[in-house]
This record gives sequence, structure tokens and C-alpha cells, in this order.
Amino acid sequence: MVGGVKWEHGHRMIAEFIGVLIIVMAVWTQRVEPRKWMRTLGWISLAAVVGQGVLGGITVLNFLPWAVSTAHATLGQLIFCIVVVMALFTGRDWLQAPQPIAEHGAHPGTTTLAALTAICVAVQLILGAAFRHYGMKLLPHLIGACVVTAMLCWTVVRVLTRYGTVPHLRKPAQLLLALLMVQLGLGFAAYLTRLTYGHNAIQPWQVMVVSTVAHVAWGALVLAGSVVLAIQSRLMISAHVPGTAVRHASQKAIPA
Repeated sequence: MVGGVKWEHGHRMIAEFIGVLIIVMAVWTQRVEPRKWMRTLGWISLAAVVGQGVLGGITVLNFLPWAVSTAHATLGQLIFCIVVVMALFTGRDWLQAPQPIAEHGAHPGTTTLAALTAICVAVQLILGAAFRHYGMKLLPHLIGACVVTAMLCWTVVRVLTRYGTVPHLRKPAQLLLALLMVQLGLGFAAYLTRLTYGHNAIQPWQVMVVSTVAHVAWGALVLAGSVVLAIQSRLMISAHVPGTAVRHASQKAIPA
């Protein structure tokens, strides 16, 4: 347990623990969840974590090929998003959400804009993983950061100006804006420690490791926040039904 061995072994132990938790979650979902699509989502989470383990093994056996390592990093963040949305779909806020709001005169629609933003964040995380594993240069990741920042700001401003009185939309939008500000700072810190001050270091500096890991972890929170906002926008906003439409209780999640 010297050098990086304890970190790699610790990573494997935590991964095994998470795998056990997801197995329990998937099986429990099959037992108590009446919605077929939620039960399917439970199996998808289980299949994803199995695939994540396979990718991790391939990464180690083949000495960190960048394409496999990038896929491994990306799938891990997608698994996190799946768990977050399962918590959302089984929460009381989903069950007790008010009737949808009719949207007019917004181009693109808020639901479309939020979905595109979540997709941009996911692509940006892929670019970041590819850069960390030496699969591409930094420039695509920097361009992606500019695009994601613009999309997130556009989406947050749209939500707060049009639906600032709707808690189901205002709260995730405000949280997403705060996450973005911190992520930009962490990205700048990771850039300075990795490429400006530490590029000639024989071994990675501790501050380099901490800033990079924090940047990656916070990126997962930004992705999850953008996905939650996209889902909440789809729940609360409709361009096809009048504002007086009644939402049927049978379409809601059950509280877990």
C-alpha cells in the first residue's frame, strides 16, 4: 500500500460497495415499484454498473488505453445520473408536483433548451475525460467549456425569468448556477496546477491531484443538476396543453 497502490485499491473497494448498493436498489425496485419503466430503469442501472466493472478491468489489463479509460470515466458519471433521477422519480416532490404550465412564445422551448444543455454537459465531460487520459489536446475541452457555460447561463436565465415563482424549477436552476460558478473555478485551478506550474513535475503534486479530482467530481454534480432541471422542465412545462390541465395521480411516482 505505497505510492498510488492504496488509491487504486481504495477505488476498487468503493466501486465494489457501490455495486452492491446498486444491486440492492435494482432488486428492491422490482419488488416495490408498480411502474414498469421504473423497474426497467432499475435493471439499466444494474447493467451499467456491471459494464463499468468490465471497462475498469479492461483499463487495468491493457494499461490505461485512453478510449477505454474515457468510456470508463463517462459511464461512471452516467451511473451517478441514473441513481439521481431514480431518487427524483421516487420522491414526494414528483408525486405532489402541481399541474403543468403552458408555455408560449419561447424559441426554443424551455424543455428543449434544458435537454440540449444536459447533452452539452455530457459531451463536455467526455472531452474532459479524453484530455485527462491523453486522447486529445486541451483545446476541444476549452471550447466545450465555453459552450456549456453559455448554454447553462441561457437555460438558467430562461427558467428564472419565466418561472422564478415555481419552486420545482427555480431551485434546480439556482443550484445549477452555483455549481457552474464553482466548476469554473475548479477548472481554472486544475489548469494552473496541471499545465502551468506542474507540467515538468516528476510526480503529480498533491494540489494537482486534489484540484483535478474535485473538478471531475463537481462535473458529475453539474451533469446531474442539468439532467434534473431538464426532467423538471419536462414535468412542469407544456406547450401542448392548457394551464388548467389536470395531472392524473396514476402517472406520478410513489413516495419511497
